[in-house]
Amino acid sequence: MSGTITVKGVGTAKTAPDYVVISLNIISKNKSYEAAVDGANRRIELLEKALCSAGYEKGSLKTLDFSVNTVYDNIEENGQYKRVFGGYSCTYFLKLSFDFSSEALSKTLNAIVNSGADAEFSISFTVKEPEKISEKILVSATENAKEKAEILCKASGKELGELVSVVYNWGEINVVSDSNYRLMRASVPMAEVPEFTPDDITSSDTVTFVWEID
Repeated sequence: MSGTITVKGVGTAKTAPDYVVISLNIISKNKSYEAAVDGANRRIELLEKALCSAGYEKGSLKTLDFSVNTVYDNIEENGQYKRVFGGYSCTYFLKLSFDFSSEALSKTLNAIVNSGADAEFSISFTVKEPEKISEKILVSATENAKEKAEILCKASGKELGELVSVVYNWGEINVVSDSNYRLMRASVPMAEVPEFTPDDITSSDTVTFVWEID
């Protein structure tokens, strides 16, 4: 072995979104702890009832986080401000996931908005099986690195030899489309959602290879 060559391969993949994740917030405030929690639970019941009517199974709405915090108000008295106990804020962070289609998105958003739950929400377009994107990217990175190594060897009059090592740092790759879907007034009853095609997801990753050169 006369030496080695180290090359970083860059892999990329473009994938059409096939899955939707809707993140929802339910916030209920009240002077009473029990009333704040009960208010949030009643709104979740409205949301679940609407989703069941839209064809979802009970339990499709998942809870990611739950919290109850004290709330304080700043009150001015005689030119001075003081903090006064204002009650409790109960917050649920929820998630609903489903296979993407314009029809499914329209039906789901109508159910959420018209449920009376007054939920804040955001929409992400992603893929159901992100591991398949990762596989495509790693294959692409390997091909890219070997192509670079062969070009460099040819230019320098060397022969590409055996693969010595592969260095890869596992990390999260992007599996979310850059497309945004916004509703100006989420609490107002809505009609049919317009036809919507989210942009492809562009994902990339890098792998480092070391080969012998002769």
